[in-house]
Amino acid sequence: MTAQPAGSEQTPDAFETNRRYLGSVAYRLLGSFTDAEDVLQDAWLRWQAADRAAVTDPRAFLTTVVTRLCYDQLGSARARREAYYGEWLPEPSVSYASAPDSPAELAERGESVSLALLAVLEQLTPAERAAFVLHDVFAVGFEDIAASLDRTPDATRQLASRARRRVRDGGPHPGADPAEHRRAVEAFAAASTKGDILGLMEILDPDVVWHADGGGIVRAAARPVHGADRVARLVAGLVDRWFTPELGLGHATVNGEPGLLWYEKATGAVGGVMAFTLAGGRITEAYIVVNPEKLTRISPVTTP
Repeated sequence: MTAQPAGSEQTPDAFETNRRYLGSVAYRLLGSFTDAEDVLQDAWLRWQAADRAAVTDPRAFLTTVVTRLCYDQLGSARARREAYYGEWLPEPSVSYASAPDSPAELAERGESVSLALLAVLEQLTPAERAAFVLHDVFAVGFEDIAASLDRTPDATRQLASRARRRVRDGGPHPGADPAEHRRAVEAFAAASTKGDILGLMEILDPDVVWHADGGGIVRAAARPVHGADRVARLVAGLVDRWFTPELGLGHATVNGEPGLLWYEKATGAVGGVMAFTLAGGRITEAYIVVNPEKLTRISPVTTP
């Protein structure tokens, strides 16, 4: 039997030690927890087969492996999403915690990426997305990114710069103050549950855009809906038609920002998640995920 290198009995734990970080990288690169888990499984197998004695920095090595696997998936994922029924939105990350994350937790997950920003990242090329996410979200150096993408450091720097411009031009406005964001979400929830069209129009930007993802499974607008009047009437109609006494509306943190979800009071099962972007205290975009396949990882609501 071949002798194990000194200290090798500790190296298998390197993957588990970095699992949360690697999962965060994969999710932000792919916008899908399901795809991210598939990547982590493949990365684990490659880690098991690696010559660990030659790996001087396991975290950097594993980041490179995960990035390459995600990069390979992004091309096929784009083709699948082009054939998707209606608008494709990323899977939401939902937390019920009211306390802010600790600095260690934030470092482990990387900078929070809103659902709106993840949707905009879909417009980037796979290489642009990888360079932007790794550098701007996880602060990975361009030398390491270059190794992951088989590019030069200068080329990856240009990719990140180009992606940054595209995100700035087509992405959400800079994040609102959390208290202001929460107040707007609360005002939207209050007006929605009352079917108050005028109240909705007060909190909606005149050029608001409504994005919905039902995946062809749950009925949802197949195309974005534009304008405060149309969105307000759409929301009021949906509440009147579908919101029954058996459903509850709750507040949650959605991809690091105040959002909403609705759930069955009897079971706590979540039926939909809403995220918002703001400008000037008004909602400029709403992102609604009701595709049940994208809600399976959300814990049931246990308290209103």
